[in-house]
Amino acid sequence: MTASANTVLTADHPPVVVIGAGPIGLAAAAHLVERGIEPLVLEAGPAAGSAVRDWSHVRLFSPWGEITDPAAEKLLAPTGWVRPDASAYPTGGDWAEKYLQPLADVLGDKVRYGTTVTGVARAGRDRIVDAGRDEQPFTVHVRSADGHEERITAHAVIDASGTWSVPSPMGADGLPALGEKSATARISYRLPDLKDPAVRARYAGKRTAVIGSGASAFTALALLADLAKEEDGTHAVWILRRGIGAHTYGGGEADQLPARGALGLRAKEAVEAGHASAVTGFRTQAVEEDGDQLVLIAEDGRRLEPVDEVIVLTGLRPDLSFLSEVRLGLDERLQAPTALAPLIDPNIHSCGTVYPHGVNELSHPEQGVYLVGMKSYGRAPTFLAMTGYEQVRSITAALAGDQEAAERVELTLPETGVCGGAGLFDEPENAEQSGAGCCAAPTTLQIGIGAPAATSGGC
Repeated sequence: MTASANTVLTADHPPVVVIGAGPIGLAAAAHLVERGIEPLVLEAGPAAGSAVRDWSHVRLFSPWGEITDPAAEKLLAPTGWVRPDASAYPTGGDWAEKYLQPLADVLGDKVRYGTTVTGVARAGRDRIVDAGRDEQPFTVHVRSADGHEERITAHAVIDASGTWSVPSPMGADGLPALGEKSATARISYRLPDLKDPAVRARYAGKRTAVIGSGASAFTALALLADLAKEEDGTHAVWILRRGIGAHTYGGGEADQLPARGALGLRAKEAVEAGHASAVTGFRTQAVEEDGDQLVLIAEDGRRLEPVDEVIVLTGLRPDLSFLSEVRLGLDERLQAPTALAPLIDPNIHSCGTVYPHGVNELSHPEQGVYLVGMKSYGRAPTFLAMTGYEQVRSITAALAGDQEAAERVELTLPETGVCGGAGLFDEPENAEQSGAGCCAAPTTLQIGIGAPAATSGGC
C-alpha cells in the first residue's frame, strides 16, 4: 500500500492532502488508503501527534476502547499492533506513542514531518476568479523546517490541523487584555506539568490566577491544590466571568464521562478546602506589572491582589490564515462550517444531542476542501474524537464516489450533565439559569462516550 514520493506527487494522480498528523488527520489517511485513494499528510511538528505530545502529561477522559479509529486499526493489524487494554485510560503521551506514531509509521512516506502549510488555493486562481475554477486542482504551499518552500498539487484538501496552536487570550472581549502581550513571561496558556521540576518550581509557593471555567481549568485547580498540600504558600485564584451556580463544577456524578465529572468535583474540593479562591463576574480588561507580580483588572474596575503567575485556559480557536484564498462557508460566530454550526452552538445546544453529521455539513462553497476534527468546531467546545473519526469516514467515502456511505453517518454522543457556555449564560446573574447551554468552556480535547472509572484529569 505504500507508494513512493514520486507517485504521490505526480500531476496526473495528485494526492488528497491532509493537514496535520494528529488523531483525526491520521484517521483520514487510513480511510483514504482503505478507499484506494493516495493521501499525503503534512505535519508541522517533528513527529505524529505533535500537539497531543504538548499535553502528554494529561490523562484522557475516555479509555483506549473509545479513541482508536476502525480503519486505522485495520491498517495497523498486519504489523502485529494490538490495542492497549480497552478499559485503561491513557495519557496524551500514551496516545501519541502507542497509537498515533505506529499509525504514522505504517503510512510511511505518506506522512511528511517538519512541513508547515502556508497557503491553499486553486491552481492559478485566487479566491475572486470564477472561470474554470472547479476544474483546477489545489496547490498547497508549504515550508519545510529548513526554510525550503514548495508547492504541492492536491486533488482535495482535508484540514485536520486542529486549534491547539491558537489559544484564546485572557481578555473578556476575545482580544488580548491590555498589557497581556508584554507580560507573557508570567503567563501560560497550557496546563502545567508539575512533575517537571522546573515547572513545579515556577508554581510552588506562588499565588497563581487560573482563568477559565472548563475541564482544563478544573485540571489546573486540582493540580495546584495537590501542590498546595506539599508546598506552603501555594494558592490558586480562580477567575470566573460568570457566577457560581449548580453547574459551575460540571456534571459531577451525572456526567456520562465519569472521569470528567470527577475532575469537576476535585476542583470544587480545592475551593472548599481553601487551596483555591473563586472570583466571580470578573471580565479581564487589563493586566499590569507590579514589581515581579501581575495585577488583573476587570472591566468594572476591580483590581485583584497581585499574583505571581497566570494560567489562561479560555479555549482555543482555528487558524484560518492559510485558507484565505479558498472559499469557505463559515458561521460568523463559531467559525465552524455554516451547516454544522447550528448543531454545535453552545449558546443553545446540549452536547448530548449533537445530530449525526458528515460530508454534507462539512462541505464549503469551494468543493474539495474540508475542515475536520477540532478545527471543524471552530470556537465551539467539547469536540469528541469519535465525531472526527466519523467525519473523515464520511468525507473519504464521498471522495471515493460512494455517496450512500458518505451520507450514512451515525453518531450518538453522551448527555453530559454539564451546562454553561457563552452568550447570556456568561452573565453572573444568569449562572443558575444555564441549563440550556453546552458543556461549560472549551477543554483541550474531550473524547469518547464515557466509562465507569475516574482519572486525575485530562481531555
